[in-house]
Amino acid sequence: MPEKILVVEDEPSLQETLAYNLKKQGYEVSTSGDGRMALDLARSFQPDMVILDVMLPGMDGFEVCRILRKETNIPILMLTARDDEIDRVVGLEIGADDYLTKPFSMRELMARVKAQLRRSQIVREELGKLQQKIGEPPHEVLNFKNLSIDLTRREVTLDGNELALKPKEYELLLFFAEHRGQMLSREFILERVWGWEFIGDSRTVDVHVRWLRKLLEKDAALPSRITTVRGGGYRFEG
Repeated sequence: MPEKILVVEDEPSLQETLAYNLKKQGYEVSTSGDGRMALDLARSFQPDMVILDVMLPGMDGFEVCRILRKETNIPILMLTARDDEIDRVVGLEIGADDYLTKPFSMRELMARVKAQLRRSQIVREELGKLQQKIGEPPHEVLNFKNLSIDLTRREVTLDGNELALKPKEYELLLFFAEHRGQMLSREFILERVWGWEFIGDSRTVDVHVRWLRKLLEKDAALPSRITTVRGGGYRFEG
């Protein structure tokens, strides 16, 4: 069964070009040029990935992304005509997985689409491996002292209190948990959690680690749970 992609772009020529090229690659494609209509379509079409323009009529792409991220963990690739770092940061903070500035080459977009879909598949497979290791269906929980990761509910608690993690923060923590005690380079984390395969900026990893530390550490300036390996990357101590 082909993977399904929802293209949300209000420029007719670009929407048509994206749909045509994605279909040539074997994907099933649905399109929308309106933010509010795109939400309804996403719920009915159930795509494996969304390509989402920022500037949309009805509801802008940021708000669409924010709502979608509450409902699904599928990859979201945002498109914008503005090369503004603030836009990229906002997009990542509300849950976008990748960001591409217009104009862009179709080859680069296709590479990012494939990387995101591959990353999504890897996350599902690794979650399945974790569940098999635990072997306590139907409710699987990873415990690290006062920290618990509920794989069934996708919830994280610290001292019994639920933490409000963004989807990417949860995926990063889960990845750390699977590789407890191992030194993980920024590039390796970026490739496996974001799926960019070095297309993205490794500083994105630092930002998300900083957010996790604020939530998980007693003193984020002196972390003991997610430690920095000088010249290497990060290590999750549990």
